[in-house]
Amino acid sequence: MTIKEASQVTGVSADTLRYYERIGLIPAVPRSAGGIRDYDEASIRWINFIKCMRGAGLPIEALIEYVALCKEGSKTEASRKAILIEQRDILQQRIESLQKTLVKLNYKIDNYGHLNQEAIKNIKWNE
Repeated sequence: MTIKEASQVTGVSADTLRYYERIGLIPAVPRSAGGIRDYDEASIRWINFIKCMRGAGLPIEALIEYVALCKEGSKTEASRKAILIEQRDILQQRIESLQKTLVKLNYKIDNYGHLNQEAIKNIKWNE
C-alpha cells in the first residue's frame, strides 16, 4: 500500500511516517521496483505499535533502541524485554500519579462552591 493509504489506515501523517522510518523508529519499509514505499502488513503493525507506545508517552529513544534490537534478531530478546519492562514500570508510575490527580480534581469539582477557604487550605495536594 502507498504511504497515503498507510497514513489513512494508521492515522499517522505521511510526513510522520517518513520521519519514523528515517530515524529508525520503524524498520525500513519495503520499496517497489520504482523505489516507492510499499507498506505491507508488517509495516502497518510496526506503525500501530509505535503509535500506541508514543501515545502512552514512551520516549522515542527507547523505541528506537527497541527497533534496532529487533533487527538483530532473537539474540536480543532479553534486552528488548528489559526495555519493555522498564518502560512499563515508568508508565505505571505515571498512571498512579495521574490517578491521584484525578481523585483531587474530582473532589474539587464535586465540592465546587461548597468548600470554605479553611477546608481548601487543609487539602494535602502533595500526597
